Amino acid sequence: MKRFYLTAAVTAASLAWTALPASAQTNEITIGITVTTTGPAAALGIPERNSLEFVAKEIGGVPLKVIVLDDGGDPTAATTNARRFVTESKADVIMGSSTTPPSIAVSNVANEAGIPHLGLAPFPITPERAKWSVSMPQPIPIVGKVMYDHMKAHGVKTVGYIGYSDSYGDLWFNDFKTQAVPMGMTMVDEERFARPDTSVTGQVLKLVAANPDAILVGASGTAAALPQSELRERGYKGLIYQTHGAASMDFIRIAGKAAEGVLMASGPVMDPEDQPDSALTKKPGLALNKAYEAKYGPNSRSQFAGHSYDAFLVLERVVPVALKKAKPGTPEFREAIRQALMSEKDIAASQGVYNFTDKDRYGVDERARILLTVKDGKYTLAK
Repeated sequence: MKRFYLTAAVTAASLAWTALPASAQTNEITIGITVTTTGPAAALGIPERNSLEFVAKEIGGVPLKVIVLDDGGDPTAATTNARRFVTESKADVIMGSSTTPPSIAVSNVANEAGIPHLGLAPFPITPERAKWSVSMPQPIPIVGKVMYDHMKAHGVKTVGYIGYSDSYGDLWFNDFKTQAVPMGMTMVDEERFARPDTSVTGQVLKLVAANPDAILVGASGTAAALPQSELRERGYKGLIYQTHGAASMDFIRIAGKAAEGVLMASGPVMDPEDQPDSALTKKPGLALNKAYEAKYGPNSRSQFAGHSYDAFLVLERVVPVALKKAKPGTPEFREAIRQALMSEKDIAASQGVYNFTDKDRYGVDERARILLTVKDGKYTLAK
């Protein structure tokens, strides 16, 4: 596990702010963030960490103390990190993690401790996790629907599926059955692979033999490029749909020519330039991409950077409300944040417009999704 303290000066090893004397700690808002900056899912966690350079350093006149730990994508490590935020850091807010399994682990700890939790990956928010957790990424049903609608419009009847052999892969498999099957589509083959796998040849050969009209890939990060490349190398000519967990420039870099023509659900931060000026997601998306690409180079924008960036935009709305009721570092302040998450409406961010409720812990609608394709090595809106 690696630990990053965010201080006013940005260094190569850590990002952030705040270095107040110990006597002033009660005057800070402490935010604990566990993300995946090493391991197979590092392509998700690194942009989430990087975008913290561009978020607020104080809210409502109160400095933020932000602590970032690496969990390597391991639920056990994420649990340990979350418990350290609770017991050692006395965190007012917890964020993370970058993928579904560790996000579930963090949510469990946050709900046990009674601390607001902003997830940075889609994860099932069951009743026991619902009180204190919300999720920043778009829920699977919202981004899935835009792909299924495209499938139906293009005459897709049979679909093959290849996804992670974990809870993220399950979310997409189950969503296809829930939404696409009633639309008239049939899944003719289901294959799975582990995030660290370096080959999916066996699974791809089975999919190609089934010859579906389209293939849905339920993966995220750079590993999503693995089945994409294998499918094209093995001669599959049909439509390939990638989930929003794959939406980054790294996907194109790794998949190369095999990325051409892919259809990919995404949050709007990947293409704010083509949004109408009336879109509430346009201004924050442009602001993040301008700052991110100035620091990390042209076309380095990332959907995952948007998740952590947006989490702070949400806090900019809810923390001032909570500060009117209680002081940081107290259970009353954490409860006030939780209540403000439910009461504040139309929170505009790069990936969606958030309206959290007791029943909707994702809080976004169709404004939180677009459908992209890759043409000449660049993302463009799909037709």
